[in-house]
Amino acid sequence: MITVVGGTKGGSGKSTVATNLTIMLVAEGHDVLLVDADDQETSTDFTNLREASRPDGAGYTCIALTGAAVRSGVQRLAPKHAHVIIDTGGRDTVSQRAALSICHTYLVPFAPRSFDVWTLDKVAQLVEEARAVNPELRALAFINRAEARGAENGEAAELIRSKPGLKFVSTSLGTRKAFAHAAAAGLAVTELRPQDQKASDEIGALYGHLFDTSRISGRDQEGV
Repeated sequence: MITVVGGTKGGSGKSTVATNLTIMLVAEGHDVLLVDADDQETSTDFTNLREASRPDGAGYTCIALTGAAVRSGVQRLAPKHAHVIIDTGGRDTVSQRAALSICHTYLVPFAPRSFDVWTLDKVAQLVEEARAVNPELRALAFINRAEARGAENGEAAELIRSKPGLKFVSTSLGTRKAFAHAAAAGLAVTELRPQDQKASDEIGALYGHLFDTSRISGRDQEGV
């Protein structure tokens, strides 16, 4: 299964989501390839830290690919792994389009702020164009860095639901320091001790939604 964590807005937490999902898959015994297709190379830096700080290493394979090489490289390497997670940058790039042409799932985090949700039209258009070459593409959007209170989360959710081609995932990730603390140590938030149970439960719910095979069907394309 090839999953792209992407979007067209920087700073929405894509690398945090991609690395956490990768480590959670590994914890369940899966062989995972993490592809860093972002020029900032955050996932690569995270993996290097994790590799250097753990006796058993990172636990997964991480490579950097950009441009059209994302498509060819992943097609060549994917059969050797149970899962591929591709972390793309926060722009409409050749790398992201190449990844969307071959992936099964496109996961887009949105922060509940105006400049993030304004990119919804661009993302919806990108999905529509990608489905011209990858008609089975499953496109999911969720709220990351959700506000603890206020109306912003609900308003962002309604905007996402209104976009054709995107399915809104009601599971959200809150604005929690645990994610930053874990990343600084080369860990998933589920590995952090003492554990932030709310953060672990949130990322666990997102993980369950993504990798529950009963959800992966053509019917899952429609918004809810």
